[in-house]
Amino acid sequence: MLNCAVIMGRLTATPELRTTGTGISVTSFTVAVDRNFAKPGEERQTDFINVVAWRGTADFVTRFFQKGQMIAVQGAIQTRNYEDKNGNKRTAFEIVADNVSFCGSKSESGSYSQPQAAAPAVSYQSADAGSFSVLPDDSQGFPFGSDDDEGLPF
Repeated sequence: MLNCAVIMGRLTATPELRTTGTGISVTSFTVAVDRNFAKPGEERQTDFINVVAWRGTADFVTRFFQKGQMIAVQGAIQTRNYEDKNGNKRTAFEIVADNVSFCGSKSESGSYSQPQAAAPAVSYQSADAGSFSVLPDDSQGFPFGSDDDEGLPF
């Protein structure tokens, strides 16, 4: 069986770290994900997907992500049943995050906002074919030796 979900979108709020009674870190957050298709003349719709992160992943998310930042989440979809305040039975769908990644530019992240100096332009020179040489071949057609590791460049 396969249960793998991958989403990329923007955080709707800054995640807050909580701990369970046994001291395990956990955070819940919502990711706004735009749909890829919009009907002609209509705006693209957005899905709001709930995510839960545990332990080190929760620590990472709450330390480095803020409201509005782009985030990529890979995990598994889980459901849980509960009763709302009116006694109605409900089912919650959420992604339990295994991996979380940055996906916005450094300038979008508050922790990476220091200005960068412009990189110098790189120039390349073309070489003529006479500056290349052919590597010697062994009897099996391998350029760096045979079964043993002699002659391997690494």
